[in-house]
Amino acid sequence: MNDRLNERQSLLNRIMNPKYIMVYATVIIFLIIYTYGAIRYGSIGFTTLRTFVNFFADNAYYGISAVGMTMVLITGGIDLSVASVASLTGMIIAYGYERMGISPVVTMLFSVLVGVGLGALMGAAIHYLNVPPFITTLTGNFLARGVCSLISRESISINHPLIDALAGFKIYLYHRVDGEWVKIKPVTSINLTVILFLVMIVLGTILLQHTRFGRNVYAVGGSESSARLMGLPVGKTKIAVYAINGFCSALAGIAYVLIVKSGWNMSLQGGELEVISSAVIGGTLLTGGVGYMIGTMFGVLLKSVIPAIINFNGTLSSWWGKIATGALLLLFIVIQRAVVSYSGRRKK
Repeated sequence: MNDRLNERQSLLNRIMNPKYIMVYATVIIFLIIYTYGAIRYGSIGFTTLRTFVNFFADNAYYGISAVGMTMVLITGGIDLSVASVASLTGMIIAYGYERMGISPVVTMLFSVLVGVGLGALMGAAIHYLNVPPFITTLTGNFLARGVCSLISRESISINHPLIDALAGFKIYLYHRVDGEWVKIKPVTSINLTVILFLVMIVLGTILLQHTRFGRNVYAVGGSESSARLMGLPVGKTKIAVYAINGFCSALAGIAYVLIVKSGWNMSLQGGELEVISSAVIGGTLLTGGVGYMIGTMFGVLLKSVIPAIINFNGTLSSWWGKIATGALLLLFIVIQRAVVSYSGRRKK
């Protein structure tokens, strides 16, 4: 009897661990806002499967980048270059094909190498030169955006069968009616950007939760000095995290290209704040050491459901979405401080 009681108590303690509270808060707030939208606008399509799938599609490129940003924030860092790297990716793909005649496959691979290389370079500068992440990545932001402008200050359209095929790729959802499979009405489909987003969430979860590298990431974010004393590869871990973030930024740029089919030097301006806020609203601590991909996914969904409610309302300005996002971000920062204070008292 005592063993069962101890097991239940141990399970309860694990469930109520302070590091999970932020994820619980994100999921609960999402469910509250979604329920409100369902009650108010369910009769005009808010609760349809197509609307729900669109929550993923609307910000999928930000979600892909947020996977890498989550890892960066867990280490206690930050990256302000993600949107500029994504924009540079679009410019490389567009200019490479339209002006130089290079296959989009080659330009995509090259843009990914550029993203990974720039990320690794910033990670090395942060670790070996002790340059604060804010300054290092702000420099990377200016560098990537400046290169975009050097390539072209005009928007470059991309007209290539491969881009059209990837952009038009859809998986339609079916259900069984009277023994036959028919498309769900209203017609619902999942595009390639959503698939990339979900795949990156799964891969990010596996990497963080089931690998030695993931444990090192959490250890570095929890206490870099302690991680170094434990003999963990702090430098390699930080460089790898920023390199992965660069990869996610480039992949986000590719996803964005599939939506707009063009490259522009000023695209995704301010997108780094969207990415960071998605991770923070998803429960990743700005101080490092805590964060989960499932929380980041719900953070992206939260940033999609609010504009959807505004659109269904039809009378509110779209700026209310920004105001609501700012209020949510402030709320989660306050919750973070409360969780950190509670964890400190608990350890004592």
